[in-house]
Amino acid sequence: MKIGVMVESFRQGLDGGLKAAQEVGAHGIQMYAIEGETHPDNLKGDKRKELLKKVRDMGLEFSAICADFGHGFGDTQANPKLIEDSKKVVDLTVELDCKVVTTHIGVVPADRANARYDVMLKACRELAQYGDKMGATFAIETGPEPAQTLRTFLDEINLPKGLGVNFDPANLVMVCDEDIPAAVALLAPYIVHTHAKDGLHLQDFDPEALYGGKLPNWEDFIKEVPLGQGGVDFDTYIPALKKIGFDGYLTVEREVGEDPHGDIEKAVEFLRKYI
Repeated sequence: MKIGVMVESFRQGLDGGLKAAQEVGAHGIQMYAIEGETHPDNLKGDKRKELLKKVRDMGLEFSAICADFGHGFGDTQANPKLIEDSKKVVDLTVELDCKVVTTHIGVVPADRANARYDVMLKACRELAQYGDKMGATFAIETGPEPAQTLRTFLDEINLPKGLGVNFDPANLVMVCDEDIPAAVALLAPYIVHTHAKDGLHLQDFDPEALYGGKLPNWEDFIKEVPLGQGGVDFDTYIPALKKIGFDGYLTVEREVGEDPHGDIEKAVEFLRKYI
């Protein structure tokens, strides 16, 4: 396994994030491509080649590119534009010599009869087909729904080369209060990338409310914490990944905290003892 870092987690811009990633000793980086200079409409032609060269010259590579535009795929009116933009991120990802595109798709309904289920299914099937065609995998980030619900959804689409999983153990702990090794085993055929993150489930809540922005005082329900200080037992989580043959990236994502650089540096050191 390799250690990656999320460029944006350093909160230093693209160049500052790349330099920080090199300083903490990461093997690779994950980068957002949803706005600004890294949006596919702005990062074109020679700019893509120049960025790839810069990353390689720093001894790094792209672990994944993030195409999370923050809306999910549950809206029939919004989906065509979101799918178009997501496909642009796939094209960018391939040109950056990377094969993984991560995204949140919204909360997969537990009830198959829920009309939103088929809306999400149709959108994700189209993305999976495009990813498969281009040699890339759309990796759905875990967390909004239990692992079993996501597995059922993925099995119904049945395009594992085009649609996989970005396994975020902290999300599954914070939102679903799941057993992480069991979730790894359940989602094993689809895991292509992981986030190294930790968190706490403080009290039960409705995931639909959280991801719909309708959960007041969400900090009373979930809490992201440094690696090793939350509900993710890395002593069982990493062996579970090794047991299924996962040999990809553990990419550190730090969304809170006053010293992101320090937290990420400590996270990289924390992961080294496992790999």
